[in-house]
Amino acid sequence: MSEESKIPGNLFFLSLIKNVFSRTIRASNNVPKHVGFIMDGNRRWARKNEIEVKDGHEAGFHSMSRILELCYEAGVHTATVYAFSIENFKRSKYEVDSLMDLAQRRIRQITENGELTDKYGIRVRVIGDISLLDKDVLADIQEATERTKNNRRAVLNICFPYTGREEIVHSMKDIIKKQNEGIITTGQINEDMIENHLYTGGLPPLDLLIRTSGVSRLSDFMIWQGTKKGVMIELLDCLWPEFGSIRMGWILLKFAFRKSYSNVKSTGDEDDDDSAIDKKYT
Repeated sequence: MSEESKIPGNLFFLSLIKNVFSRTIRASNNVPKHVGFIMDGNRRWARKNEIEVKDGHEAGFHSMSRILELCYEAGVHTATVYAFSIENFKRSKYEVDSLMDLAQRRIRQITENGELTDKYGIRVRVIGDISLLDKDVLADIQEATERTKNNRRAVLNICFPYTGREEIVHSMKDIIKKQNEGIITTGQINEDMIENHLYTGGLPPLDLLIRTSGVSRLSDFMIWQGTKKGVMIELLDCLWPEFGSIRMGWILLKFAFRKSYSNVKSTGDEDDDDSAIDKKYT
């Protein structure tokens, strides 16, 4: 059961809380530009509630929708969600098929009604080794990305199928290809170039990384971006379907307070970099 379902007053009260959180955070001018989510705990939540694993993943999707809506309402530019790890192909065929079916239905849902993407001007990107996916899944991905390609206000990165190691390998392969074509030289290769060729290249740097289920590891998610100085990492004890917009709102407020305090205390280059980022992506 998510935290929202425990609140008396139901949708009106919850909507009111969301509006208060989002307006307060946006007014602070210290909104994280890029938030990453490791959505862990769907299977454990299903076992805990004695339901099928596929129903746990379904509940996890609804939790993701609520969280993303609050983030975009508060002014977050980019959200990156860990939807499916390449390692997940090692799970049972039944679970993999269920996850693929869920992903395909939800990606298709984006193209059919597009309420979230149209409301917040979200461009949908599916990042990872998509060569591992079936043709019918790829067709739905192409339709979703094509439909939202002209949206410019926000970005949703769906990591599917993905690992951080594969992302770095992908970056290096792109660089090597350009080197072989004479576009770049060996002397030009540096950390910035590797970062620019990651799947998230050209987007705001990661500011906030959230993981549920009480596990304190990155699980091969954004391992390059998540280890940068200044990234705030929140490790939560709740399972992903239990993670709701109220707790997300408190995390965003916490980020805003820390950023505000840091801006007051610091007079170094880091503040200048943050200001440049804000101007570029606002």
